[in-house]
Amino acid sequence: MSEWEGRTAVITGGGRGFGKAFGTALAAEGALAVLVDIDGAAAEAAAAEIVAKNGAAIGIQGDVTDEAGMVAVMAEAAKHRGGIDLLINNAGLHSEEYSRPITQMGLAKTKRLFDVNINGTVTCTLAAHPHMTGREGASIINISSSAGHMGGTAYGTSKLAVAGLTITFARELGTDGIRVNAISPGLMLTDTIKAELPAQTLAQVKSMQFIDGDGAEKHIVDAMMYLTSSRAEFVTGETLRVTGGMAAGV
Repeated sequence: MSEWEGRTAVITGGGRGFGKAFGTALAAEGALAVLVDIDGAAAEAAAAEIVAKNGAAIGIQGDVTDEAGMVAVMAEAAKHRGGIDLLINNAGLHSEEYSRPITQMGLAKTKRLFDVNINGTVTCTLAAHPHMTGREGASIINISSSAGHMGGTAYGTSKLAVAGLTITFARELGTDGIRVNAISPGLMLTDTIKAELPAQTLAQVKSMQFIDGDGAEKHIVDAMMYLTSSRAEFVTGETLRVTGGMAAGV
């Protein structure tokens, strides 16, 4: 029996991209994937795809900046199997629009970026905490970014804060038996990235890698599966960089 069998995993930003991939992988191992997305239709469609593959999944509309809404979402998720075992704080703003200098974005857009990427992580963690306390193998994964280690953008700053929150919550929740780690993806050649980034930019980023290869969604999924498994039972407060060496540092 898989160690994820019978567990409940809540994944924010679960309607597409990494979130959908996380849910698909966990459901394939017997977990109930609760896909939460501000786009409720996308969450439901992603859940339906998992169910069509004989996995267990539900899609729920939810805004990670809405405290009362996320409390309700976590309570709904916990009803199905008696609690929440895994939380993946994946929802975030990361488009070209939010990767510009703060002097160009202005205060309102910067506040929105930080509210989703930073405060959203806090909101969801606090809402899930009561349902995770005392659950064997309980684990939270935050999604940071290589941009957080390299500096230079408001987006990177928001993801650096996520890495900091990972240490803070690992310390605070450790006594409740909850491990908290983060993943910092580098350049992952998803269909969206291939469509959005110019070839010159892709080549420039790849030239910074130590490994001459393409990052793929599966590399981030593999990192998540490791960090939520019993193999990582003594790992907490860490940010795992999956960047081909691009964002290597001490």
